[in-house]
Amino acid sequence: MIVLLWLPAGSLFSHPENSIEATAAPDTIVVLNKADFLAKIYNYEKHSEEWVYEGELPCIIDFYADWCGPCKMVTPILKALAAEYKGKLIVYKIDVDREKELARVFGVRSIPTYLFIPKKDNPQSAMGAMPRESFEKVIKEFLLKDSE
Repeated sequence: MIVLLWLPAGSLFSHPENSIEATAAPDTIVVLNKADFLAKIYNYEKHSEEWVYEGELPCIIDFYADWCGPCKMVTPILKALAAEYKGKLIVYKIDVDREKELARVFGVRSIPTYLFIPKKDNPQSAMGAMPRESFEKVIKEFLLKDSE
């Protein structure tokens, strides 16, 4: 069962401490640090009362850790989806051990946790390892519903 929760935008505020470089390769997952998150996803320091998505394409954000077994199991699925939906959506990863503030801001208490962000609606989240079919359902019915 997938639990999708509305993200309360009013509770999004805190300040940075850690940062790593964003990395990307064609058809792969993009690793975000706080600075990149503020620029590409949501600047919660500027818009603490309302959700304002900064991206051009819908996205999936995977909150993960290198030591997390379920996170490692889902990574190949996310890489395949990033390639399959290239140009339609972006898949990002945030390492909760390096980006503790981002995990705290979004209330990530267990991993993996996924944030699904459409272009023109509020994000929704889900927790726990998901099969490919569940990701595809969220992509088609929530993230890309207005673009197809």
